[in-house]
Amino acid sequence: MTAPEGRLAADEGRRRPPTAQQFVLGELRRAITTGRLRPGDPIRQESLAEELAVSRVPLREALKTLQGEGLVTYQAHRGYFVERLSLDDLREVYLIRELLEAEAVRRAVARLTDEVVEAAERAQAEVERAAAAGDVLAMAEANRRFHMTVFEAAGLPRLVRMIRTLWDSTDAYRSVYYGEEANRRRVVEEHRAALDLLRRRDADAAVRALAAHRTHAVTSIEAVLPPP
Repeated sequence: MTAPEGRLAADEGRRRPPTAQQFVLGELRRAITTGRLRPGDPIRQESLAEELAVSRVPLREALKTLQGEGLVTYQAHRGYFVERLSLDDLREVYLIRELLEAEAVRRAVARLTDEVVEAAERAQAEVERAAAAGDVLAMAEANRRFHMTVFEAAGLPRLVRMIRTLWDSTDAYRSVYYGEEANRRRVVEEHRAALDLLRRRDADAAVRALAAHRTHAVTSIEAVLPPP
């Protein structure tokens, strides 16, 4: 497996996780989210294990974890590949997200505290810094913190776990959306609008704003998916 911009674990400034499996899992997620490994790409275990200086055991365990999250798929006699969604898959994921996230936002607004709003504001500040720098990975991570901060305020942990699983299944397409400067600007603007509505505790308007936010993302991703 070859990364377009150098070795997979090229960032020496990152602190290595305590176990080999966690390390490999983090590196694979990072490569998928940033687009270094794109949907449909094969994951060549032998070269990857050598590149990351780990044995095949933690690599296999990491791949099983990613398979459970829907980020990679296994094909008999061929090995692992980054999952490639169809248009129907993508639309189904976003339809389910719409249903679950609308309920999470309404419940969250009813329980919203100033501390939660401040945490969302901090995440948004990170989104804006990453967007300005064109840092896809940092933006994806901050974007998730922004949304999950709101969802978690609903006080429904099972619901939030389901939403996280749906987000995981489309991580391979984050680089498609965040790679475009116009989309990064749009995300920043839409987050600011949603934050304003959350500060005002306007649940219905916040649900509508976040629905439009998802629609813009799925429309951009649709453009690179194969037809059904």
